[in-house]
Amino acid sequence: MKIGDFVTAHYKSGKYTGTITGVRPGGYTVKISSVLRHPAQGDLHNPNEADVPFFHERKALALNEQANIPEAAVHPFEEEPDEYNTSLITAVRKLEMRLKAKDDAFSVRSLEALQSVKKEYTLMYKVSFE
Repeated sequence: MKIGDFVTAHYKSGKYTGTITGVRPGGYTVKISSVLRHPAQGDLHNPNEADVPFFHERKALALNEQANIPEAAVHPFEEEPDEYNTSLITAVRKLEMRLKAKDDAFSVRSLEALQSVKKEYTLMYKVSFE
């Protein structure tokens, strides 16, 4: 792949679309344009564990944010992505539905963390999740 290619990029536990803006050994720099999957909440080193010392609140990468992504996590994307705010709202709702479908301590704690993240999005992007 080369600079200017439109791609999907997996970063931490989120998935995004974007444009390659840089090529480096073993990876690419990708400028984010939409969110396909919102990052998971919680401790990535202890997945699905609610009782951890620090339960992370993870926001999605921002519109036009550039991230260094390993080569294996970047793939061509041929579709037309949703606009960033629309994609963010959709990704958050999908994550909420997955978490609400489970009835465990981890899901409850993840939903609490996600509520805090949603408040930040409302301030940053002027989006409504209602």
